[in-house]
Amino acid sequence: MTLLYILYALLLLGVLITVHEFGHFIAARLTGIAVKEFSIGFGPKLIQWKSKKNDTLFSLRPIPMGGYCLFYGDTDDDPRGEKTDDPRNYNKAPVWKRMLSVVCGPLMNFVLAFVVAVGLIAVYGAMPSEPFVQTVEAGMPAQAGGMMSGDLLLRVGDVDVSGSTTKEISDLIASSGSRTLTFTVLRDGQEQIITVTPFHDDVENRYRVGITIGYNSTKPLPASQVIPVAWDTCVYASGAILNALGRMVTTGEGINETAGPVGVVQLVAEQTREGGLEMFLNLMVIISINLGLINLFPIPGLDGSRLVFMLIEAIRRKPVSQKIESGIHLAGYALLMGLMIFFTFKDVGRIFGGP
Repeated sequence: MTLLYILYALLLLGVLITVHEFGHFIAARLTGIAVKEFSIGFGPKLIQWKSKKNDTLFSLRPIPMGGYCLFYGDTDDDPRGEKTDDPRNYNKAPVWKRMLSVVCGPLMNFVLAFVVAVGLIAVYGAMPSEPFVQTVEAGMPAQAGGMMSGDLLLRVGDVDVSGSTTKEISDLIASSGSRTLTFTVLRDGQEQIITVTPFHDDVENRYRVGITIGYNSTKPLPASQVIPVAWDTCVYASGAILNALGRMVTTGEGINETAGPVGVVQLVAEQTREGGLEMFLNLMVIISINLGLINLFPIPGLDGSRLVFMLIEAIRRKPVSQKIESGIHLAGYALLMGLMIFFTFKDVGRIFGGP
């Protein structure tokens, strides 16, 4: 990975998180909820100014992998967890307004994904979904097995790889170790079975067969089809993400491939280097949908958990004890931070050849 592609990856994450927080901000502004601070990035302030009209502090900070929309009362509660007397306190706003401000964070991620998908499909046609062998390295197992440039990849072993990313196919090959793999490819309209034994690349510290994967994209679609196809693409991606998360929770499938921030940056950088702007925008669609969905889960510390407490408040017409709610969210933040640290160490280990 070059520094340029790492910066692209950081930019992507920064845009997704900023758009998410902007969703909270704009919903609050439209419903009359006061916003104490809106920050792009984390860390020490680089630029900061205050709106005289709305008394909101705007900040630009150097670490692009985050941001926040801070409301009055988010940090002003006393140690007992009681609400302050400030009329701008977030918890004093009607519950429906607070629910709207929470939902609009993930909603903006879905809107961003759809807008990017529309632009992507308008320019490139349907998103890349058909992996094929772009190049075959001379003297490598793939060439020895008879694989040829232009072969459309259908299956690796028993796994259907149509629609899979380069990383998913590479990981599938690497996970086989030195065991012989069968590749089912489509060549000249005929399916062929190619047998290849991966070799261990000491430089990259993984098993590979010596191919570069490309993707077939359709020609630009008629203008009348762009929006429906973009919508269908986002719906399909949402379903695929939910299915993958469901399998991870119920069977543990895919848990070893789960990545933290460092792993996501690595993935985006590698895929952008190989696939260019088209792949960068494709990843923006998928990761934005993923971010929106995850935030709607009722996990303490995330937007979904806040919605649960607000629903309870709306039903019983009385808020849950601020002390109890704050304690649950705090425990959730601690858990999420622990998971982030765990996956960060795992990502770093994976990058530098660890187990």
